[in-house]
Amino acid sequence: MTRYSAMFERLAARGEGAFGAFLMLGDPDLSTGARLLDDVVAGGADMVEVGIPFSDPIADGPVIQAAAKRALDAGVRVADCFELIAGLRARHPQIPVGILTYANLVMARAGFMRDAADAGADSLLIADVPALEAEPIARAMEQAGLAPVLIAAANTPDPALARIAQLSRGYTYCVSRLGITGTHSAGQFDRQLINRLRTLGAPPAVFGFGISRPEHVRAALEAGAAGVICGSAIVDLASRGGNVAEAVGLLKAATLNDKAVERLGGAMIESP
Repeated sequence: MTRYSAMFERLAARGEGAFGAFLMLGDPDLSTGARLLDDVVAGGADMVEVGIPFSDPIADGPVIQAAAKRALDAGVRVADCFELIAGLRARHPQIPVGILTYANLVMARAGFMRDAADAGADSLLIADVPALEAEPIARAMEQAGLAPVLIAAANTPDPALARIAQLSRGYTYCVSRLGITGTHSAGQFDRQLINRLRTLGAPPAVFGFGISRPEHVRAALEAGAAGVICGSAIVDLASRGGNVAEAVGLLKAATLNDKAVERLGGAMIESP
């Protein structure tokens, strides 16, 4: 059983959805970046998704772009990022850790996938590889010991969605709206997309993009998703010196359904 499957099974039994927290590795420097990784786990994140600083992150909005620039300006490089992942894995051996990055970084470093797996990463999502070209890369990930994660959207054509379902492992990353990452607009959580993926036998669907408040988390889970990933809101808060662990705790609390609330004695979840 993988860390992802164990996590989803455990949370389903408890009546909870998965909450994933995204951070840019090494933002704003290595020591602070390591502390922030621990902060999101302490706040209750069930899975951690990390970015590797890159000069041209085409899927990311201004918040994540700024985080990548801060890390690059601090001298953070790919090898440093793998050391941060290894440290996180040593401190938190059970939490799933996924990398979201771009093809240039993967292709430019010989052995990137094996190094990522050796550091303790569980999955790899290469944001700018289209599903049509993903099969050989996904196979290489699996051979290296990483779960390939592919991106699905409400407007993904059926043949492409079938390919995504076939190749994905760990979870399926569902974008809740078109465009780049960021909190400038909330997502639209398409129940039909979740149903299509489930019919195709895809791994659990997790919504990302446009998630920054508890009501977004609840809407995504009500649409049938197994979890959510929040990035820009967390990265922005961290850049302003906010309490990241507390914010993650509020968002994680929104993943509890009625069964979990009953288990906790009727505790109510309030939006901030």
